[in-house]
Amino acid sequence: MNLSEVTERISRKLEAKGAQPDRQKIESRLRRLAEEFGVNIDEAERTVTADLAREHNVTGVGSSSTELRPISEIVPGEWVTIEGKIVALTPPVSPSIAQTGIIADSSGAMRFVAWARGNPPAMEYGHWYRLESAVVDEYRGAPNLKIHSGTTISRMERDAPLLPSITPIAELKPGIGSVRAKVIQDWDVTHDRMLQTGLLGDETGTIKFVIWKEEGKDRLELDTVYNIFYATVDEYNGRLSLALNTAMYIADEGDIEVGRAETEIQGALVHIAPGSGLIKRCPVEGCNRTLSRQNYCPVHEIQPEFRYDLRIKAVLDDGIRARNVLMQREVVEALTGITLDEAVQIAETNPLGMDEIFYRIRNTVLGRYYTCSGSEFGGRLLVNSCTPIAFEPEELAALLNRAGGEPA
Repeated sequence: MNLSEVTERISRKLEAKGAQPDRQKIESRLRRLAEEFGVNIDEAERTVTADLAREHNVTGVGSSSTELRPISEIVPGEWVTIEGKIVALTPPVSPSIAQTGIIADSSGAMRFVAWARGNPPAMEYGHWYRLESAVVDEYRGAPNLKIHSGTTISRMERDAPLLPSITPIAELKPGIGSVRAKVIQDWDVTHDRMLQTGLLGDETGTIKFVIWKEEGKDRLELDTVYNIFYATVDEYNGRLSLALNTAMYIADEGDIEVGRAETEIQGALVHIAPGSGLIKRCPVEGCNRTLSRQNYCPVHEIQPEFRYDLRIKAVLDDGIRARNVLMQREVVEALTGITLDEAVQIAETNPLGMDEIFYRIRNTVLGRYYTCSGSEFGGRLLVNSCTPIAFEPEELAALLNRAGGEPA
């Protein structure tokens, strides 16, 4: 069905009611809905018919979806009316966008985009609005509300409390989510714009989180439980992560017994990466970043009152796949027999300093076989335990016999 036929049909319906519609305007609206917003042609026809009927004050020519819908039930491809509270506003990424953020009701929350071309009224953070005739599409695997020229925005005089529903980490999906979780790991940042990244966990599992540098955003404290409301749940390479810049997070005095879905692998440590051994960390509360040899923190600059730590960054190869692994102090001490205090003493009295610890650790573990278990994130295994694999002469003999028995 082409747009000209739909335009003609809408025009005749309106003309039968005494209206004089602009055919060019009708086709333009249809084209915008179908091509720009991806609305199917039947839904576009119903929407444009209803909008023009309201403009010309006529009835009996069709209707759009004016029934109030809970946000949690909305799916891409629909034309909806919702009432919700603006719980986050984010900077638009393009001049064609007037406003972006998150709108929520008691059932859930979703992203919204208001297009500048429609000249929509600006919505304010913390206020309730009724949005009529907004279109729903998909963005990064989640429903996304688009506000266009045909959307009616009405501010509501409503101040009802909005309590977001907490979702277990194992049940999160792309979109917007609220969790109660504990900060169980604080990682080194990998980007200048990044404020903090690490690992959150609850009773059902763990998930990576990131906070980007932004005015008013604070770091999370290690081993602290937080109620995190309206975080953005993103998916990359089949793995979910939480971006907290849209979220409000409040520390909780309780505790959580974190459930871990562990991965176990066996193999040889074939590479010990620079940055392993004895390292220095920033002492500023909540930072924990690795310092350079000159005691420089990328956020807090020179830190003469640093604290020492131990870690191993390595590659474990099982003969089929090589994995990056990261071992923290407790695992390193158990694996190498070198405690943090001993490492500091050696480094302070040896001419090679901290390099001496790197060489000792490398010579102890490189090329040896281990069973490592932990959580796998972004292609790296965060090791919780690591044990040497005992040499079994019988297995080696069996392998040699099988190899020798095969035909050349």
